[in-house]
Amino acid sequence: MDFTLSEERRMLVETAQRFLRDRYDMPTRHKAAAAPDGFDRALWADMAELGLIGALVPPEAGGFGGAGEDVALVFEQVGRGLVVEPFLASGVLGLWPLVRAGETALVEQVMAGETIAAFAHGEPDGRYGLAEVSTRAAEGDGWRITGAKAVVLNGDAADVLIVSARVSGDADAEDGLGLFLVEAAGPGVTRRGYGTVDGARAAEIVFDEAPARPLGEPGRGFALIEETMGRGVLALAAEAVGLMEVCKDTTLDYLRTRKQFGRPLGAFQALQHRMVEMVLEIEQARSAVMLAAGTFEADRLTRERNLAAAKHLTGRVGRMVAEEAIQLHGGIAMTWEYPLPHYAKRLVMLDHLLGDTDHHLERFIRLGREDAA
Repeated sequence: MDFTLSEERRMLVETAQRFLRDRYDMPTRHKAAAAPDGFDRALWADMAELGLIGALVPPEAGGFGGAGEDVALVFEQVGRGLVVEPFLASGVLGLWPLVRAGETALVEQVMAGETIAAFAHGEPDGRYGLAEVSTRAAEGDGWRITGAKAVVLNGDAADVLIVSARVSGDADAEDGLGLFLVEAAGPGVTRRGYGTVDGARAAEIVFDEAPARPLGEPGRGFALIEETMGRGVLALAAEAVGLMEVCKDTTLDYLRTRKQFGRPLGAFQALQHRMVEMVLEIEQARSAVMLAAGTFEADRLTRERNLAAAKHLTGRVGRMVAEEAIQLHGGIAMTWEYPLPHYAKRLVMLDHLLGDTDHHLERFIRLGREDAA
């Protein structure tokens, strides 16, 4: 497998790095996170103009990327910049069902940063199972949705919602699920937004016979749900690698400059050993993400197993890196003004999004058994 970046992908990475370096420092990030929407819409539009959202969409849908490698490259830079703009919520989870359903006009609006889409899938009584959906969709005078969704990323700022709902079957059956398009400010929709510990935004949403339009064939949406969540898992794993790299570099720089007993902290062998272990673990996590990105277009079992492995590994290593970075810094790592604790909080929270380490380890084992059967 050749991991050399093409000229186009190298330019994409350089463009993202330059933008984040010149226009997205930590005070800018904090200001954006404190905005009513939880992000800066002007900055979001500028990022869209640079093509950072279009890189997540295949050419046949109007973008210029869309492969697993493109998602990984963009989200590693999102992690490095600690970006709060809705790349995951709108650029991946909200956008991909629209791409697959052929919603050309909406896809163009989301890619341009004009429309925010959010994926409303998880429910208050659910956990991480993709088929754990109790929200119902009924067809009468048009489709209507009734139910509740929990922790909808950027759901309070969304213009449109892509909602998973059950047309038929039991509450945990894969058959009978569909995806529906709902106007976020439309009738029958109640939203309660809130901030999360890592500076992002989410919402609890209740649907009371909300008018909806199906995306694809109602009742046969599980495969698209799984594919969409898989793209989200890849994005989070790649973001975690970017976050870990910043934590590692910041900690290494601190150990080289902070002195104790007249010597740099990095001169103490015990701390050197801890840094070496951190570097080795990060490289292992990066390899898992590269494998998941490189096989994202492979068959379902290969794709899903490698995604589960990458999410499990980045979750475990991410927590280890966050804890080690905080401990090696000491008290300064607990201050608001210092960037490191914000990276560490995001790293820890990533493990709980779209399935934690335990969930994905179990999923990896289960998919392996399916492959061997």
